Amino acid sequence: MKFCSLYSGSTGNSLFVQGNETKILVDSGVSAKKIEEALESIDENIESIDAILVTHEHIDHIRSIGTIAKKYNIPVYANLGTWNGIENEKAVIKIENKNYFKIGEKFEIGDLKILPFSTSHDAMDSCGFSIEHNGKKISIATDLGEVTKEVMTNLKQSKFVLLESNYEPEVLRCCSYPYSVKTRIAGERGHLSNNMAGQTISKLLEHGLQNVMLGHLSKESNFPQLAYKSVTNELLQNGINIKDIELNVADRLKPSKVVNI
Repeated sequence: MKFCSLYSGSTGNSLFVQGNETKILVDSGVSAKKIEEALESIDENIESIDAILVTHEHIDHIRSIGTIAKKYNIPVYANLGTWNGIENEKAVIKIENKNYFKIGEKFEIGDLKILPFSTSHDAMDSCGFSIEHNGKKISIATDLGEVTKEVMTNLKQSKFVLLESNYEPEVLRCCSYPYSVKTRIAGERGHLSNNMAGQTISKLLEHGLQNVMLGHLSKESNFPQLAYKSVTNELLQNGINIKDIELNVADRLKPSKVVNI
């Protein structure tokens, strides 16, 4: 498999995953033009995308989903709750391109096997994805206020994980967000902190994890160097040899390197 974070952050999200024969996007939360350009920068063409998976209906994950699905006739996959939450975009997607999945039920797109799992977030029915190909598994888990047992179970045995590392608690406390927004972000249905990301990675290293990309960083309450440092410190405090894992941070504004799994 190949993975690339095209964009990942509070301002917009879109991820690229490829098997031998199948290419998909997870979310399309920036403009269609930006996604087209990002794909071109990694020598991919948006017309070769076989499907778009949707994690949830917040605008930073679906901003251009209707435009892309209509323009390029690309199937879109989301659960019922998410479809109910994206009425404006749903209206321009052809009926034949609307596909429904259920949390906890595996489905296939080409040569990719996909298992959606629930995440704790203030959306209709937000989810992450585990994606398998040729006996290897990667997982995507962002927009979650806590790592539940269900999330942890689904992340285990993943060779690669894109994991949310949204905020640094002290920076969040001092940033310009209103108190209500700060409370939402730090709540159980908000986002994952750098510290919690580090704790999660520490546990997953016992279950086959080799490569992590920190994603969905907040523009206001985090920045890449801080996320990397905080997660690394958490790993060291848990007795982890950081040479045992490849750790990178997804950029909010440009594609990451392409990861081969």
